[in-house]
Amino acid sequence: MHRQLEPELMEDPEQVEAYAQADFSQAHSDFIRRLQSVVGDGFAGVALDLGCGAGDISRRFANAYPNSQVHAVDGSAAMLAYAQNPLLCPQPETIRYIFGRLPAVILPQSDYGIIFSNSLLHHLPDPQILWQTVRQYARRGTRVIVMDLLRPDNPATAQRLVDSYAGNEPDILRRDFYHSLLAAFSLEEITAQLAAAQLPLSVSQTSDRHVFIAGVMA
Repeated sequence: MHRQLEPELMEDPEQVEAYAQADFSQAHSDFIRRLQSVVGDGFAGVALDLGCGAGDISRRFANAYPNSQVHAVDGSAAMLAYAQNPLLCPQPETIRYIFGRLPAVILPQSDYGIIFSNSLLHHLPDPQILWQTVRQYARRGTRVIVMDLLRPDNPATAQRLVDSYAGNEPDILRRDFYHSLLAAFSLEEITAQLAAAQLPLSVSQTSDRHVFIAGVMA
């Protein structure tokens, strides 16, 4: 099945609210556990979250590494407004939210000790937007952790995944999940992307719908 693009940004208020209020606790906790397996304990530097959305993973990272700081970037003003609303989300003081769209966003630092991203890759029309941003802001020893969806072999399989994992979710989330699966990349495509970007990252399938990409910059 060929990749079918979806909109790069979530800006519709109904869509943002549905996504931000959905229960992604299991998936996001799994992301942090996998990140910790790469980073280890006691990180006290500045991390970069690319495509932070409503900020849940940034907050989980800040809680896991209380001596760290996070620069959390997203191109959707609506998402960042939700992420920064203290009435909706507890706000660790160590998170700095940054509005900007890759690759044009200007970040406060030239490099970061950790660069992580969850569920951004499949939104991008050109995957090298992510990988070249990683290269630009990484230094020797930077830990890179990326998790995303994998594209199924056909639309019927995509629909089965939606029914299995989002059967009780609102229609807007089911729709978005289906389109995200169609917009995702295959393992082979991601491996080729990393080779083209000359990034020394490993690629592994972690479920019937997820890929985990990680490594340490040389």
